[in-house]
Amino acid sequence: MSLSVEQTAHKQSTRGTLGFVKRNLYVQVLIAVTIGIALGYFSPQLAVAMKPFGDGFIKLIKMTIGLVIFFTVVSGIAGMQSVGKVGRVGGFAVVYFEIFSTIALLIGLLVANVLKPGVGFNVAAAHLDAGSIKQYVSSAHGQGLTEFFLNIIPSTLLGAFTADSVLPIVFVSLLMGIVLRRVGERGKPVRDMVDSCSHVIFGIIGIVMRFAPLGAFGAMAFTIGKFGIGSLQSLAFLVLTFYVTSALFVVFVLGAVGLWCDFNIFSVLRYFKDELFLVLATSSSDAALPSLMEKLEKLGCEKGVVGLVMPAGYVFNSDGTNIYITLAVLFIAQAMNVELTIGHQLLILGVASLTTKGSAGVPGAGFVALVATIALVPAIPVAAVAMLLGIDRMISEGRAIVNVIGNVVATLVTAKREGGLDTVQMRSILTERRSFR
Repeated sequence: MSLSVEQTAHKQSTRGTLGFVKRNLYVQVLIAVTIGIALGYFSPQLAVAMKPFGDGFIKLIKMTIGLVIFFTVVSGIAGMQSVGKVGRVGGFAVVYFEIFSTIALLIGLLVANVLKPGVGFNVAAAHLDAGSIKQYVSSAHGQGLTEFFLNIIPSTLLGAFTADSVLPIVFVSLLMGIVLRRVGERGKPVRDMVDSCSHVIFGIIGIVMRFAPLGAFGAMAFTIGKFGIGSLQSLAFLVLTFYVTSALFVVFVLGAVGLWCDFNIFSVLRYFKDELFLVLATSSSDAALPSLMEKLEKLGCEKGVVGLVMPAGYVFNSDGTNIYITLAVLFIAQAMNVELTIGHQLLILGVASLTTKGSAGVPGAGFVALVATIALVPAIPVAAVAMLLGIDRMISEGRAIVNVIGNVVATLVTAKREGGLDTVQMRSILTERRSFR
């Protein structure tokens, strides 16, 4: 029996919809996030049990990050024109990150002083629960500046790949890339092997990314089930202030940088939408790093620049975290009716510029940075941070997204400055994506 016109049209429409969902990772992640939110709301206990799905996906991504950085940096450095260019790229990236991280701190400070989100809470120190932040306090005092730099050097070459930080991997990769460049033709077999291995590792990532919706579902279900949508109500103005401030930072500050580099910030956001939705769902910028690096190369960025700037951004760039740190510290002070002088606020800026280093990749690291900042401001009791513990997981998604966007823009800026950005290819890809959508 032949199908009617209506049945045929419905069948084709269904196939078209399913095909669209299968082709677009961000749609799959968005659907998974929606299901996770619904499960967390209607069945919190079951939703909390979904946590292993999110944790498992993050572990799968972290499993590949070390090799992605190693192969990309080694291949890129070995192919650069001079060792001096390596120094220029790394030096410029660090200075760039410091400038824009400081701008983010100042913006958060300005917004908190103008909007005063904590005024009216009238929290008494006697009602604070210091026990709930004990683990964060111990983490905040875990290492000083000297230990930070010493930990860049791994105990062994292979030990760099077992550390929690990306800096030891970058350090070893730089050494390998510089040596391969110096030995010339004798190092060609090794360079060829590195290039071949990079294709293999990105193939593995392609398989891992198929599980992104499952990871997003688990992470979001746990967040809503554990903390509840209701945990946002009492601190809704602070959360709203942070997200609006972050959006304005991306659109106007990073958008202005994009105009200088001949790209539209909204086109870039569309191009990386899969990765941004993944970060939103998992609250971790680590989850998107391999895919970000691959797509930046496709966009026209030189491999060596991508390999240096993106991993460095996970340590030195903390735009989203910095906006939140100054907002949160002043919110706490206002909620406790503590008057902060200009001197106190300058101290907060200086301390936060140090404590936020390396806080970009892992959920919860931003909260550790907040505790470390508060601990060095005598006017505010550390226990006061406990009032923000309930919303930290939800707000960390925004921090991670802004950090990722900042890293992407920094890579494009550095690549253009060093003549390592194919602007024709970039415009072609971004324009094609815009017209397709």
